[in-house]
Amino acid sequence: MMEQTIWGHLPVLMRANSKESIEYILQALWRTRKSGLGTSDRCIIQDMLQLHNESDLDPLLVCLRMLIRRCVYENTSKEDIPKLFPDEVLPELQKLLTLLLQKFQREWQEDVMKDQNIVPRLKAMTWNMANLEKGSADPAAVIDLKLQNDAPFQSGVQDVKFQLATDSIDMMLKTMHCIRDQFSTMQEDIDDRPSQGNQDSGFSLNWRNHLRSLVFSI
Repeated sequence: MMEQTIWGHLPVLMRANSKESIEYILQALWRTRKSGLGTSDRCIIQDMLQLHNESDLDPLLVCLRMLIRRCVYENTSKEDIPKLFPDEVLPELQKLLTLLLQKFQREWQEDVMKDQNIVPRLKAMTWNMANLEKGSADPAAVIDLKLQNDAPFQSGVQDVKFQLATDSIDMMLKTMHCIRDQFSTMQEDIDDRPSQGNQDSGFSLNWRNHLRSLVFSI
C-alpha cells in the first residue's frame, strides 16, 4: 500500500521542461547518495519542477531513490528495468525513466565497485611459448590468467591473455620477488605475535600456502 502511494508522486516529473532536467535530478540523487541532497540542489530541483512547496518534493525523491536502488544494487538487467514500474505509472514516464536508468546503470554500478574497492583474484594461470619458428629472434611467452571477479554486478571468471618477452619476464619476476619478500616480512610479524589458538594457526598455514602458490607459479 505504501509503495502504491509513493508511485503516485512520479507524475510530478512531468512538470519538468526537458529530459535534461530529469536527467539532472537522477544524477543529483546518485551524486548525493551518501550525504543526501543539499539545499542548493533541492532549490534547483524544486524550480525545475515548478513546485511551490518544498514538502511536495520529498515523496518524489523517495520514489526516485527507490528506483535507483533497485536498478543499481539489485543487479536488475537492462531488459528488466521496465518491470520495476507498476501499470499505474504513465507509459511515457515509464519509457523516459527506463531510458535514463539504462543510460546510467553501468556507470553507477562501477561507482559502487569503486566504493567497495573490489578487485578480481587470481584463480588459475597457464602459459605457452610463442614465436617458435626457426630463426625467430623474439621468442615470447603467452600468459593466460583466469581471474575470479566477486563484484556483485560482474561476478564470474574473466580470461586475460598477454605476451611477455624476455626483458618483460625479468621485470615481472623482479616485481614478484619484491612482493614475496614483503609477504615474508608480514608473515614473520604474524608469527612473532602471541598465539591466539588453533584458529589463528590454521589461518597462518592457509595464508602461507596461498602465498607460495601465487608467487612460485610464475
